[in-house]
Amino acid sequence: MPTTRLHHLFAPATAAAALLLSGCVSFGAKPPPQLLTITAENGIAAGKSVRSEGLPGLSVMLPDVPRKLATTRIPVQVDATSVAYVKKAQWTEAPRDMFRNLLSETLTADGAVFVIEEDQYGLRPDRRLSGDLVDFGVDARTREAVVTYDAVLTGSDNGRATRQRFTARVPVPDISAKKVAAPINQAANMVAAEVAAWVSSN
Repeated sequence: MPTTRLHHLFAPATAAAALLLSGCVSFGAKPPPQLLTITAENGIAAGKSVRSEGLPGLSVMLPDVPRKLATTRIPVQVDATSVAYVKKAQWTEAPRDMFRNLLSETLTADGAVFVIEEDQYGLRPDRRLSGDLVDFGVDARTREAVVTYDAVLTGSDNGRATRQRFTARVPVPDISAKKVAAPINQAANMVAAEVAAWVSSN
């Protein structure tokens, strides 16, 4: 997986972009105070019971992430090699944890699989969903929230695997703490819904 370098200074070619973003993003280490999260648009209804009978068991693994996502801060891709972070904002938990929870909730609500942890309830999953969460932030070049997930679906018995990339982009009205969470949430839910449909058809 390619490694993204974090630059504190921009080359002249990116000076204009740096000026435009200077009020919205930060390259320093000071923790932002505002906490943000994502929620499932297609979640499990309150009071609804889900039974495992007749449903294949699926274990949803924590995705791997690049270094830019190994933090609770919200990355902004400034150009091909420069990443900044949204000022005064951070996630309530790591993106990989939030996205796995969103996938599990969406897959359960879809009703085609019974989502379990490894050996949870004494059940053995028939398949495992793993992969790489490549993007979970904002692209300043297009002013869009971007979520990209490389999914790998593996059978527990036959060892066969299927891989597919899912990505979604949603316009961001303003790259600020108050405006970025909703578009990222929408993009994450779009990806989760596509993954759920893919798992159901494989």
